Amino acid sequence: MFSGDCPQLKEPQGFWVAWSCQWSELRAIGGTPEPHLQPSPAACSPWASRSQGVRTADEMSFLQDPSFFTMGMWSIGAGALGAAALALLLANTDVFLPKPQKATLEYLEDIDLKTLEKEPVTFKAKTLWENNGAVIMAVRRPGCFLCREEAADLSSLKPKLDELGIPLYAVVKEHVKTEVKDFQPYFKGEIFLDEKKKFYGPERRKMMFMGFVRLGVWYNFFRARSGGFSGNLEGEGFILGGVFVVGPGKQGILLEHREKEFGDKVNLVSVLEAAKKIIKPQTSASEKK
Repeated sequence: MFSGDCPQLKEPQGFWVAWSCQWSELRAIGGTPEPHLQPSPAACSPWASRSQGVRTADEMSFLQDPSFFTMGMWSIGAGALGAAALALLLANTDVFLPKPQKATLEYLEDIDLKTLEKEPVTFKAKTLWENNGAVIMAVRRPGCFLCREEAADLSSLKPKLDELGIPLYAVVKEHVKTEVKDFQPYFKGEIFLDEKKKFYGPERRKMMFMGFVRLGVWYNFFRARSGGFSGNLEGEGFILGGVFVVGPGKQGILLEHREKEFGDKVNLVSVLEAAKKIIKPQTSASEKK
């Protein structure tokens, strides 16, 4: 407004000199500039501006240092590795594993099973053990090579179970293509269908993709593969299975093994010990005749 008439604008002092001219002219005509518009000489000094620019340049100079980015990348990488290591550690503990709920004899007795014939027959599961007891495998997936390995292990007990007069059975939760037929060579007992998946309960447990980061599962994979077992990917395989030893009548469940991860096999010694505890009902004199 007034600075155009001020000859001192051509001087190198810049803004502060121009403002001084305007101040003088305003006073000459009786005006009063706003107090908050009065700049500090130190702030408007070109030397102050220059020093601020130097400070800003010094503060930003670390961005030009390659070691700054290197240290940052190392920090991010170390944090990611630490998080991955912690996740791997937790995945290999039992902290996040689904907790099994124990079955009762009454629960098992009331399960509906079906034969695998062309015209299936439905019957109550208690008929499997009510006279002589039974060893029953709840198969996770017939096409799984880990399940086939366990089936073969249980079948190795068949001669001893026959001596004890205890039958060996298996139940599957689905009948897909020829899966049961292909499973039969590994299992030396009768197989039935549990459509409602009751033998996998009372509360069904699943192991999803966490199973593939568990070291125990990988050990089971290599063990079964080295044993010559193979399989396929047909059918549902995430619902975990188990093995039961049930006594006749109301003797109850003598062993309940719940698979905690893929390939978690039952201990064969425990199966035999439980089978030897089976007490068969006494045969009456009339039945002997």
